[in-house]
This record gives sequence, C-alpha cells and structure tokens, in this order.
Amino acid sequence: MFITGLGTAVPPQRYAQGDCWEALLQSSRFHQFQPRSRAILKKVLNGSSGIATRHLALENLGQAFELTPDVLQARFTRNAPLLATQAAERALAHAGNRPDDIDALIISTCTGYLCPGLTSYVSERLGCRPDVLTLDLVGQGCVAALPNLCASEALLAAGRCQRVLSICVEVCSAALYFDDDPGVLISACLFGDGAGAAVLANSPDGKRPVKWKTSSSLLQPNDRDLLRFEHKAGMLRNILSPQVPAIAAQHAATVLDQVLARAGVQRSQVTGWVMHPGGRDVLLALSERLGLSEHDLRWSAAVLREFGNLSSASVYFVLQAALGDSAPGGYWWMSAFGAGFSCHGALLEVG
Repeated sequence: MFITGLGTAVPPQRYAQGDCWEALLQSSRFHQFQPRSRAILKKVLNGSSGIATRHLALENLGQAFELTPDVLQARFTRNAPLLATQAAERALAHAGNRPDDIDALIISTCTGYLCPGLTSYVSERLGCRPDVLTLDLVGQGCVAALPNLCASEALLAAGRCQRVLSICVEVCSAALYFDDDPGVLISACLFGDGAGAAVLANSPDGKRPVKWKTSSSLLQPNDRDLLRFEHKAGMLRNILSPQVPAIAAQHAATVLDQVLARAGVQRSQVTGWVMHPGGRDVLLALSERLGLSEHDLRWSAAVLREFGNLSSASVYFVLQAALGDSAPGGYWWMSAFGAGFSCHGALLEVG
C-alpha cells in the first residue's frame, strides 16, 4: 500500500493559549472553579505546555463556555463534515485523483456522533460514486488513524478496492467539559479541531513514494479507565490520568520492537519519526523511552505547538510536516496511542 496523497484542514479561527486564558478570566465559569483548578488552568495556558495556538470551531472564545448537549451536537454536526471534506479535497488534489476514483471511504472520529455517519455527508459533498464502500469507525480516540489505515490496507490487499480515502476528523470543541478534575481541565487546554486525509493505492503515483510496509497493535483493556470518554449530563467528559505519558511510551516501545523484529530492521535504520503529539509530557516520555532527540521529534513538536493535540487527525499533520520538510528517505516509523488503552505503529518506507 502506498500513501499517494495527503491533506489537512482546520477551522479558520486560531487562538493563542494566552487568549484562552483571558477569555476564561472574563467568563462566569472561572469563579466557579476551586483555587487549585484556577492554578492548573493558569499554569497550562500561560506556561511551557508545548502549545502556542489552537484552531477551534468557535466564532469567539466565549462560545467555549456554552456547554449544553444540543449546542455541542450542533457544533459537531456543522463542522465535522466540513473539515473532513476540506481535508479530503486537498488529499485528492495532492494525489491527482477525482472523487469518482475512490472505491472506499473510511472516516474515524470520537468527538461526536451522527447517524447516518460522516461518510454519508462527506461522500455527498465530495461527489463520490453511489457504489463507494463507506465505513464509519467511531470511538477509538487519538489512535484511530492507524486502525483506519490498516482497514484501508486490507481492502487494497484483498483486491476489493483500487483506491481508498482515509479520513480522521475531530471537533474537540464539541467535546468540551469543565469541572474541577485536573484531567478534565488539562484536556480543555490541550485539544484542537482539525481533520486529516490520505489517498491510498496499491502502487505509487510518480511522486515521492510512501510505502506502508507492515504494522502492529497492542490493546490493554486493564488500562482502559486511564484514558477514555464518559458521558455525563448528556455530554462527553474526557478522562485523562497522570499515568498516560508513561504508559503510552511503554506501549509505543513494545509495538516498535515487535514490528522492527518482524521486518528485520534495526532501530538505527529508522530515519524518520512520525509520532502522535499527545502533549508535552507525552513527547518527553517518548523521548526518554525510545531514546529520541528533539530533532527526531521536531515534526510532532511543531504540530503540537501550532495546533495542539488534534486527536486522531494528528499523525496526518505530522506526516505532512515531515514530507514538507524534505526529510531524508528510508524507513520511517509512524505511531499513535489512545483510548482502549491501545497503541498502533506502522513501518513506512519513504523514497
């Protein structure tokens, strides 16, 4: 399988972390927080969190505090199909394909729910063929891009499809929630909105080839409650535990070692690292566990700095940044981790 086109999209509204702090100060909700919670919010939004700006589907930051189930659902319904379509159009243009070239459309999300799913809306907006195979993958969290791509690989390998369009879209501003739990507060300061898309085919297209060599995954249900969404008062509430960075790095190392051993590739042969930028502490844990330098993680850090954690869409942004930086070819490692607790990784060969 080859990645022949990439595209990303974010809402036009871009907010600095300091802007978020000022909006929070002016909101009535700020005075409802306990003193410890106010200190956490101040530290994360004004400190060295690794995030400078985020794109949010909010016309103004005051809307961040309009939290009812109906408002949040309307935000997702309005923005998820739009962002997914924009990313897909850019991926198709990059690949030199038309919508009617696509045999299957797979969309992943965890920040909202539609029935029929996003594939119904996005295929219509793109103008895909009526017989396009559509699959909606819901509830996999930040890790979802890799399972999505694995499903695409299976369809291509089976001969069911010639080209597959893979999309991850998250409207994290439609899953905002506030209370005095530290994980909930950090989540509100961490996530941004965006979509990533990739066109996949069994052969390269003449541009710089990006070949999907092999992949693996790890699922640890015993750690499920450390990182997941729950429903509370009709809304999504993110559970983010302090143990997450260490566990993510541990699982990432396990999957990496498994795949490299199977492929007969040495760690020293990996020249590019496309890692999910889950947060500053996650990148630090990955650096320590995998022996990676700031240079190795520069694309992940850059995406985190400009966009925040984009959940499942993040690795599309990181891969796009690496390719746009004309990074040296060879073996690249792409990995993501998230709810489940799950971790996935794939070995790429880049020309």
